[in-house]
Amino acid sequence: KPKQSPPPTTTTTLTPPIILNQKMAASTMNACIPTVATMRAPKTARMNGFKPVKAARSSGFAGRTQPLVARATPKAAGRKMVVDTMAYKVAVLGAAGGIGQPLSLLMKMNPMVTELALYDIANTPGVAADLSHLNTAAQVKGYLPDDMEACLTGCDLVIIPAGVPRKPGMTRDDLFSINAGIVYDLVDGCAKYCPKAVLNIISNPVNSTVPIAAEVLKKAGVYDKKKLLGVSCLDIVRADTFVAELKGLDTKDVDVPVIGGHAGVTILPLLSQTTPATTFTEEEIEKLTDRIQNGGTEVVEAKAGAGSATLSMAYAAARFGESCLRGLAGEADIYECAYVDSDVTELAYFATKCKLGKEGIEEVLPTGDITPYEAGILEKCKAELTGSIAKGIKFAQEK
Repeated sequence: KPKQSPPPTTTTTLTPPIILNQKMAASTMNACIPTVATMRAPKTARMNGFKPVKAARSSGFAGRTQPLVARATPKAAGRKMVVDTMAYKVAVLGAAGGIGQPLSLLMKMNPMVTELALYDIANTPGVAADLSHLNTAAQVKGYLPDDMEACLTGCDLVIIPAGVPRKPGMTRDDLFSINAGIVYDLVDGCAKYCPKAVLNIISNPVNSTVPIAAEVLKKAGVYDKKKLLGVSCLDIVRADTFVAELKGLDTKDVDVPVIGGHAGVTILPLLSQTTPATTFTEEEIEKLTDRIQNGGTEVVEAKAGAGSATLSMAYAAARFGESCLRGLAGEADIYECAYVDSDVTELAYFATKCKLGKEGIEEVLPTGDITPYEAGILEKCKAELTGSIAKGIKFAQEK
């Protein structure tokens, strides 16, 4: 074979990607780092008893696969328009805690958040300083109790994970005596300084703290049931994960509605409405239901006293928070299960899938068709919820 000549030596000048505008450039991270919204695409999921609802899989919490460093392409131009028109102030109350810190990190990574206010009784200036070094668009500041007004003024979304965590042997209801007062005081601040904000309640027991929050807002004359949501999203995250693992499915394709409440027997996964259509044996249904209902206990026991489900809760809360923001931005077909003021059952508060919109909750969807097994759990769920709701209302009215 003829001997080939070596290629000529050349000098290559690397040209950086074209940034669409300076604002977008300032809001970007390294292309290799995903945002909170870069893992999962929206999809069609079942609701209303096997009736397909377009994009009922919340927000595509991680649907964008392109880096935020955008290039001059038609797709990039479309993303630019979205990023440029979404600018929200978000507060995390309890931001220095086990859920609050990773949740604050995820919200700092969200391109829809331009101002992130972190509030707690201590340590938030340090958490804020740490997060402020991230090269993302959100401006972050830490606030202590004396600065609640500055923290909350102008907020579009307030996420409340504040409170003590569960320990081995504790139920969510055991936390009531401490967390009820914390939620009361924080929501009272929201009523004063950001009465039109959407509130996401994470503090346990959610079955009681959401009614407490509602009563506080009613006392202040600013209650809007469309803007108060109890975050039960972790139950859906767990249900999707456990079903995907059992059936060998891709988690991004699985959607299991979870209704009722957010504690033990009040957590009712509607496995009969799983998307994609999936068959389960009776044994699988019983084991899956029990594991979903007791997923929090599984983590508490595995951590052996060192904490509760903080990281998975932070993930679920960030997904839920993003869904709320995308609804506020007017994006169509945003759905999440949430524990809300509801007419679906005879109970004042109940978790079902909700359509989110510009004013918060746009529509609360019905439970749809359920199996006799699910109907049996639903009756137990209602009995438990009745007491939890009454307990929360009584606490707030007597305080």
